[in-house]
Amino acid sequence: MRVAVIDCGTNTFNLLIVEIDNKQQKSKVFNTRLPVKLGEGSINEGYIGPDAFHRALQAIGEFKKLILDYNTEKILAFATSAVRDAANGQQLVNEVAKAHGINIEVIDGNREAGLICLGIREAVQLNESISLIMDIGGGSTEFIFANYKQVFWKHSFNIGAARLLERFQPSDPITREEITALNNFLLSELQPLFQAQKTCQAVELVGSSGAFDSIVEMIHGEMGGEELKAEKTEYVIDLNNHFQITERVIRSTLAQRKQINGLVPMRMDMIVISCLMMNFVLTQLNLNKLRVSTYSLKEGALADFIQHQF
Repeated sequence: MRVAVIDCGTNTFNLLIVEIDNKQQKSKVFNTRLPVKLGEGSINEGYIGPDAFHRALQAIGEFKKLILDYNTEKILAFATSAVRDAANGQQLVNEVAKAHGINIEVIDGNREAGLICLGIREAVQLNESISLIMDIGGGSTEFIFANYKQVFWKHSFNIGAARLLERFQPSDPITREEITALNNFLLSELQPLFQAQKTCQAVELVGSSGAFDSIVEMIHGEMGGEELKAEKTEYVIDLNNHFQITERVIRSTLAQRKQINGLVPMRMDMIVISCLMMNFVLTQLNLNKLRVSTYSLKEGALADFIQHQF
């Protein structure tokens, strides 16, 4: 059985097509992503702007052609923060169904966090000790305390990188005062996370795909670290390398970020905010181990489908 998973994120639309055999074993057939930037200019106002709306329809149209080209039998499509919070989010869902025959499920933050956790477990070897999973999206950021068999706490915060970028509109490069303002905001917003850590006592941070993939790629490109490979799903990050590369990103202008090997263009505008968020969580929770999972929501959605379908 050939299944396509579409993840309509706030910044990026992702498509994954896999083949599932009768033993529930899956093999990747194709994957791609498109920078849609649904929240551009309007995410904190609660609507999807006309240009972003058009980009979303166009992206789904391109995905539909690929899905047909690969003779896919089943389509699973999900939308997250930008669509669920937008006054015209349902309109976009209706337009996609009308134009392309694809039914998008708009999921709440709790389900989003749950699917992300499933995806992480597919990619990363969790154990008895508790890990803190962090997924930085454009509209929201999910945190999950979990080990290999249990989810202890999960929460979706409306503090995605696109929201924060629009809210703080940092200088180029970001100033020390602007960093302080952002950190103070995070300190206030993430109090439930800090309270949960007192009980859960996570021993590491597991970063979920997206901006965390960029950390792997930049460490490889600039410092000779391990290369991001399609067949590998888990990376252990040396924290010294992490802080070295993130400090370089945080100090950089946009022009300078364009020169960083491993940083893809679609992440150049939001990577500063993402790096500040990562460092804030690592520091505030005193976590001294970092791993990166290349799997996230779409792989979790696929695992959930297999679990219930077979």
